[in-house]
Amino acid sequence: MRQDLGVSETALGQVAQGLARSLPPVGKVDAAVLMALTQEAQPQLLLTRRSQRLSAHAGEVAFPGGKCDPGDISVVATALRESCEEVGLMPTSVEVLGQFGDFVSRAGLRVRAVVGSIPVGIELAPNPAEIESIFSVPLAFFLEQPPHQDHRVHFMGHDYLMPCYRYQDYVIWGLTAYMLVELLNQTLSAGIDFPMPGLQRMGAGS
Repeated sequence: MRQDLGVSETALGQVAQGLARSLPPVGKVDAAVLMALTQEAQPQLLLTRRSQRLSAHAGEVAFPGGKCDPGDISVVATALRESCEEVGLMPTSVEVLGQFGDFVSRAGLRVRAVVGSIPVGIELAPNPAEIESIFSVPLAFFLEQPPHQDHRVHFMGHDYLMPCYRYQDYVIWGLTAYMLVELLNQTLSAGIDFPMPGLQRMGAGS
């Protein structure tokens, strides 16, 4: 990882410029998420913890987002609609910086990431049917802290070790962490090594 990289007041501009330099994604996707950064000198990234009552990905950390509806006019519309439904973030409060991807989830869904900025201190409220909590992480945290390589996942009868970030009592892993790292590597030249999305099976005694 680069040690000279810091988050400054130009971080949002760097992210936007990096997204503009890359080829815009095209084609249809199954779902979209919003990667929202606060508009401040030290930006923070908005994340959620999904409800424990959900049938899929219960209790996992995720970006606001979800499946595309036939009525959505664009991928951006999907990300903004879902964010409003899940955390009460009004679409008019989001300045869209760009989009990148696509990524494939464990369920086989093709997901695109929409990146935007939001005002500092904006009031949000989790939809209890879907979201357990809303939190934010300083972008600098991901640039300064290398990912852990010890998150245990039980999948289809086997245990696996997955790379992750640990922030307070949250574990950020899987597609969410991979999207985040891809954004930092593409727009801020972070050089973070995050071996995803493959699973590494744990050996005996791990």
